[in-house]
Amino acid sequence: MKKVLIPLAPGFEEIEAIAVVDILRRAGVDVVMAGTAANPIEGRNRIKVLADVILGSAKDQDFDMIILPGGAIGTENLKKDSRIKEIVERLCKKGKFISAICAAPTVLSAIGITAGKTVTSHPTVRTKLEKEKISDERVVIDGNIITSQGPGTAIEFAFKLVEVLLGKEKAAEVNKSVLARI
Repeated sequence: MKKVLIPLAPGFEEIEAIAVVDILRRAGVDVVMAGTAANPIEGRNRIKVLADVILGSAKDQDFDMIILPGGAIGTENLKKDSRIKEIVERLCKKGKFISAICAAPTVLSAIGITAGKTVTSHPTVRTKLEKEKISDERVVIDGNIITSQGPGTAIEFAFKLVEVLLGKEKAAEVNKSVLARI
């Protein structure tokens, strides 16, 4: 079974986190929502979510992918958390998938793993991506880096993550009940 980490920092974008968790769990992926702070974690729209675990207890586990949700405040909180940098660098060195949506590609840029890569992000943060090639595509894959633009692309992003983890057939199977345009 594939295992994925989704860190939730205060101020995270709820749609980008929860839609992705939902689609991945429908596909049978073991998704671990890890709070960077004590439960509940409050998102950008004041929706409170109970993380499965606190990040400290999950940070040394082996994951097939990490997914960073955006949200301006949430993204800044992820950037400040040294555990995120440690996890991303470790997974990247192992060739695991590193993914981010909305403003969160700036976290990957700050860590230094996207220099020279093609990425996408929310248009409001593109000036912060100085070493990357910017794409206007809604979901972009460059090697083991997967990025997406924002809340409106969260379902497409989630299905692309299912596809890279489990194949196109699994994504199509899950979409039979979801009915997304993918």
